Amino acid sequence: MLKKLGKILLGLLLLVLISAGILYALYHEPLPQGVAGKEADALATKMLTALNHEAYKEARYLEWSFVNGKHHYKWDKVSDTVLVSWKDYQVSLDLKNSTKSTAKKGNKRVTSDKEKQLIKKATSYFNNDSFWLVAPYKVFDKGTIRSIVHLENGEKGLMVTYTSGGDTPGDSYVWLLQPNGFPISFRMWVNIIPIGGLEAGWDTWQVTESGAFLPVEHQLGPVTLEMGSVRAYR
Repeated sequence: MLKKLGKILLGLLLLVLISAGILYALYHEPLPQGVAGKEADALATKMLTALNHEAYKEARYLEWSFVNGKHHYKWDKVSDTVLVSWKDYQVSLDLKNSTKSTAKKGNKRVTSDKEKQLIKKATSYFNNDSFWLVAPYKVFDKGTIRSIVHLENGEKGLMVTYTSGGDTPGDSYVWLLQPNGFPISFRMWVNIIPIGGLEAGWDTWQVTESGAFLPVEHQLGPVTLEMGSVRAYR
């Protein structure tokens, strides 16, 4: 029985590896070479203008959820704090000084070791999930490099590389834009995904209370990433 089970598991593992190899060969694209400079900065500014960046800056609070509503966020951009909740955990993150962050399970604050683990997990959740909400507004963040890349259709894309910050520094994204600068999608070259060039949609927007545009969902192949009830307000 154990030998048969072992053969089945080995066969399944080989099938997964073969499938992964086929997917890699079919869809992987090498990271394009971009040209940094004024043209790239101008294209990034054009995108921010289309999205009403000034209204985004004036919005104090951002609210959304992610992973089909499993992670919930209320971000105070002025105090740089975030309330992160999932299951029966609530973590109050201080993004400037992590030692001031606290964690609860239900209505009770957890012990110090468990609290550190929850704060670390909440920070990782926030780094990932907030990017899917506000990535276009982060193109001039500290540690970013903007460059122009030439696309297959003859148009130009905006590549943004994050050399620092977040959980996976070194990730690159190529934004595909409408003529007016509005984002359509981006292609990803990120550490956690071995296939480079996967495309995620950024074409489902809502105008928030502040007047800024924020996405309500993203299409990533057959998967829809929903952002929940998105708000941006003062």
